[in-house]
This record gives sequence, structure tokens and C-alpha cells, in this order.
Amino acid sequence: MKKTLVSALATALVVGAASTTFAAANPFSDVPRDHWAYDAVTQLAADGVVEGYGDGTFRGDRNITRYEMAQMVAKAMAKGDMSASDRALVDRLAAEFADELNNLGVRVSNLERNADMVKWNGKVQYKYESLRPENDAKETTNELKFRLEPKAEINDHWHAMARLDADLNVSDDTGKDGKVTLKRAYVQGDYTNFQVRLGKMALVSSENYQAPGSLIIDTEFSGAQVTFGNALKATVQAGRLKDGFEHNRANYQGVQLHYDKNNFVAGAGYYRFQSKDLAAYTSNGKQHANMWGVDLGYRFDKNSFLSGAYAHANNMKSDKKLNKSYQFTYEYKGADAMDKGSWGAYLSYRYLGDNSSFLATQDGAQAGSKGIEVGANYTPMKNIVLTGKYFKGKDIDGAHDKVQKLYGTVEFFF
Repeated sequence: MKKTLVSALATALVVGAASTTFAAANPFSDVPRDHWAYDAVTQLAADGVVEGYGDGTFRGDRNITRYEMAQMVAKAMAKGDMSASDRALVDRLAAEFADELNNLGVRVSNLERNADMVKWNGKVQYKYESLRPENDAKETTNELKFRLEPKAEINDHWHAMARLDADLNVSDDTGKDGKVTLKRAYVQGDYTNFQVRLGKMALVSSENYQAPGSLIIDTEFSGAQVTFGNALKATVQAGRLKDGFEHNRANYQGVQLHYDKNNFVAGAGYYRFQSKDLAAYTSNGKQHANMWGVDLGYRFDKNSFLSGAYAHANNMKSDKKLNKSYQFTYEYKGADAMDKGSWGAYLSYRYLGDNSSFLATQDGAQAGSKGIEVGANYTPMKNIVLTGKYFKGKDIDGAHDKVQKLYGTVEFFF
């Protein structure tokens, strides 16, 4: 891209001088006072943005290179008393000539960041689910999801984040709620070995690193979360969420420990829910439910990972077999949306008691069932990921001796 000095800078009015008339001596012999760009060129010269040539001429009618333009932008960037509009213009010019400015040793990362404070990511996903309990009707879902995830910078430490989902039932072209759902909206502050989140955010139990998903909780809650530590991290949470029983709101408090260093991963968590609806489910008639979980994983190398987890609900009055949950998983590799051709697979045995896994990840095994779950994912092209899962087992309470589930997604990330 080539522009003349006058059209590139004087017309753009980098320093906003168009409305000013100067009494100072004419700095360039070839830019007379009656020239339409005289005021802008004079101001640029006074501020050191342009220097002209040794013979006292400006030569504004000649074409300039991108490198020459970058030199002038660099000088304009050094000004500290520009108005907000002029600074925004300089920032846009800096982004345009970023490569040349970097070659000049001028750092423009901050300018680029400020010029684009909001980043938008998201995906379009098609999902197929088919739950097939023995002797009962098959439950099939075909769903199309459109997701947006904006991230906006507040300052050097704080960001605002959100997730908006729009779901469409492909079978009859109807949305679940007929509207876009705000799934998450929170602010996050990041400091050395310390993080704060406030708002509506993800809530997953400590063993969420495993391929099948979380054994206890995989949902969202509204409240506050504080995490501190490095290899050993502690997380404290408090807020409200849907309780998973009558699907009403419940108060929630949780504490998690997570260790990840060298080849070992370990975690523990304690979770408490309080709601008047829970009194009908607890053994002592109280309005709160407590559960805890532990997990352990080992990486044999960069490809192979073996993990296990156990969870228990303390004061539920139903069948004791439904108060415990556990899973054992072997995972090999894993698809990366940015890496064409990458893939992964896992094999897991899952036992999901209703009371201890009532908010667990249930893409494959369902709460109240036990059996084998297998899954695989593959990236055929950059930012396109295929995922498939299959579960075969039975209900823990004996309601169905055979339960199968098929699950598949195609995700297009942007």
C-alpha cells in the first residue's frame, strides 16, 4: 500500500491540526501557507512526526513506502498529549503497520490490544443422542447449537466473560426455550497464584480432567469463586444453582483441592447443597445434602493417562447403592481443534449413583446406571472436531437390565 505524505498523514490528521492556523515560520518551502494541508503538515513538523529533507522541502507529492509510513507512525505514537480520538486513530495505524513497527523495535501489542478490547469465540454444534433402555421407548435428540463466548478486557488483571447459547431442535425446528440463553456471565481477576471469579460461571467437581467428564457436578452456578496456589490449588465457592432434584434453586458451598505436578494428578472436594425441597430426600429430614469426592490420575507419557475417582453422598435416605459413584478411565491422546489429523480415544467403567452424581456429566452413562463407556474424537480439518461416545450397561436399581446410549457431535469452532 502506497500513499503520499499529505494523503496519509495530513488528510488523516493524526494530531488533529486541521482547524489550527500557525504563525510560526513556514518549515517547508514547497508547502505554502495557502496549501490545503499547510496546518496539518506544520503541526506534524512541530511535533517531530515529519522532518522533510535537507534542502528544506517536504516533497508531499511523492509516494512513500510502508516502512517510511511506519517511521512516522512510531513518532506519532510517542506523543503523550493526544486526544482520545487522535490516540484511537494512531492505534489503528499502529495495527496496520505492526510488522514494520516491530522491525523498528516499536512494541505495539498494547496498542493492538486496546484497539480491539473484545474477543469473540464460539462454535456451531450438531448433537445426536439416543438413549435406549430395554423394553422402553427409545429417546432420541437431534439438536443444533449456536454458541458465542465474548471476552472483554477491563484492565491488566480483570476480564469480563460470557457464554450465550441458542439451541434448535432439528426434528421440528423449534428452540428449547424459544430464545437465546445466557449460560455464563462473570468477571475474572488473575494475579500471581491467585484468581477471583464473580457472577455466573462453570461449576465442575475436582476430577473434571477425566475424559468421560465430571463424576459429581458439571453445571453452572451464580456466586463467587476464589482459587489460589500453583501445583497445589485450593478453590472455595459459594452461591446458588439448580439443585438437580426438584430443579429448584439451592444454596451451594464447595471446597476443592487439586494437585498437578510431574506425572501425578490428584484432587478432593466437599460440596453442600441447601434447599427446602431436599428435606424429602435426606435421611434426617434436613434441608441440606452433603457429598464428597476424591480422584487420582497418572500420566505414563504425553499420550497415555490412567485415572480413577470416587464420590459419596452422606445423608440421603434412598438405596445406599445410589449414594456412591466411581469411575476408572484410560485415555489415549486427544483431538486438538487447532491440529488437523489429531485424535484421541478412551475406555471407562462408570458407576453413577443417583444421589452422588445427580449433576454429573451424562453424555454417555446416565445417573443411576453402571457399565462400560467408550469414546473417540478426531479433527479432520482445523477447527472442526468429531466426537462419538457409546455406553452399554444397566440401571443400578434394577429397573432395566440393559441400557445403551449413543452420543455424537460435530463442532465447528471460530
